[in-house]
Amino acid sequence: MHSFPLMEHHIKSISGDTEAYNGMLAWAGPDGEMSQIWLSNIVAPSWRNLLKLSIRSTYSLSGSVGHAIAASAGGGDVDSSITVGSVVKGGAKSISYSNASASSYNLSGGSSYMRGVMFTHPNHPLTIEDFHIPRPKANEILIKTRACGVCHSDLHVIKGELPFASPCVIGHEITGEVVEHGPLTDNKIVKRFPIGSHVVGAFIMPCGSCSFCSKGQDDLCEDFFAFNRAKGTLYDGETRLFLRSNGKPVYMYSMGGLAEYCVVPAHGLAILPDILPYTESAILGCAVFTAYGAMVHAAGICGGDSVAVIGIGGVGSSCLQIARSFGASVIVAVDISNEKLQKAMAAGATHTVNAQQEDAVEKIKEITGGFGVDIAVEALGKPRTFLQCTQSVRDGGKAVMIGLADSRARGEVDINRLVRRQVKIIGSYGARARQDLPKIIKLAETGAFNLTEAVSRKYRFEEAGKAYEDLDRGSILGRAVVDIA
Repeated sequence: MHSFPLMEHHIKSISGDTEAYNGMLAWAGPDGEMSQIWLSNIVAPSWRNLLKLSIRSTYSLSGSVGHAIAASAGGGDVDSSITVGSVVKGGAKSISYSNASASSYNLSGGSSYMRGVMFTHPNHPLTIEDFHIPRPKANEILIKTRACGVCHSDLHVIKGELPFASPCVIGHEITGEVVEHGPLTDNKIVKRFPIGSHVVGAFIMPCGSCSFCSKGQDDLCEDFFAFNRAKGTLYDGETRLFLRSNGKPVYMYSMGGLAEYCVVPAHGLAILPDILPYTESAILGCAVFTAYGAMVHAAGICGGDSVAVIGIGGVGSSCLQIARSFGASVIVAVDISNEKLQKAMAAGATHTVNAQQEDAVEKIKEITGGFGVDIAVEALGKPRTFLQCTQSVRDGGKAVMIGLADSRARGEVDINRLVRRQVKIIGSYGARARQDLPKIIKLAETGAFNLTEAVSRKYRFEEAGKAYEDLDRGSILGRAVVDIA
């Protein structure tokens, strides 16, 4: 054990300050009441360095407040603990650091471990591994995952088409139950998401404080792209996932939702009404979330608009339903599968086009009296369909691109038409979690969006690998979901 001298005036009682990165420590007093102290100016090592040492730690206070413990989130190979002794009315004589066992962390006396679906190398089989149950940090929430959608974005990672940190746990559209709040989580978050509440997790998890989030543009959150998509971590630069076998870190694609538990920044969650099922509702966090962002923010859809959707998978079929719910007058579904096109009619399409049997662009223009549609959406991520999308819109129309592609793919566009006829090409990655996710859930709750119609296949947790194989073969109509409960 190492002890560090600490002058009495360096600890003082505070309230209302939740900047955990500056060194706030929470503990429960002998009567269960929560208290807080502020640690600053610690020399050799500094508090920030100490935080890095005390990865996945438990903090314990003794003295006049009695013995107390609060869980601290973090990552690393070894657990640790910090003990502050002789706490007397805001003062302390010393602070000390010591190692502790990783297995000491559990939920209400339950298991310390969980299972998760791990990706290791491109085109290698997914494996189910044992992990330490992840620990949430400030303003993060631990979710008992109930269901996770099966998405092409994960498949792009699995096939090596989208570079991502590995090994990682995939899965990014989830439903689940709140089981724990991170230490020092804002009280408003705790009240909004009480223990036991049902939630939906959006795949874009906004930090809430970057320049884009402060302007309400959660879909462009700087920290999400700089840390999660670029590094596979949450916004302190650390993952929450560690293998049981050797303690090594494993990265997170969004929250790493194909696991029995996951940690989600609170701004990426919304309450799921009890009347909506866990399984079907999982697609609200990506398939429907992406479609809503494309149709509402990128396209600015209005009642009476004509719409074409190219690629009728989980996201494409969700675009059809969103277009119908917003009153589009003409909705054209384009695909090469007659089965998907037949299903598209139930999702809201007024016309269907099989692009293998006829020229999709010419057919769309025929349907719209030679003009083209007001809004065309590309939901597949292929250069050919990218070009079809731009050619299908009327002069002044909007071509919205939402399909992720192989990172080496490039799209072609007629520059002169783009310039002369004011064709707008707009990229859209998703919706805005804080503003839009509750609205998306309301669409499902009122029946404006039919979840049962959208989900065509369900898999057991042990069948997650098979689910992605089926997705790669194109044998899933609509969206598939993995049941985890």
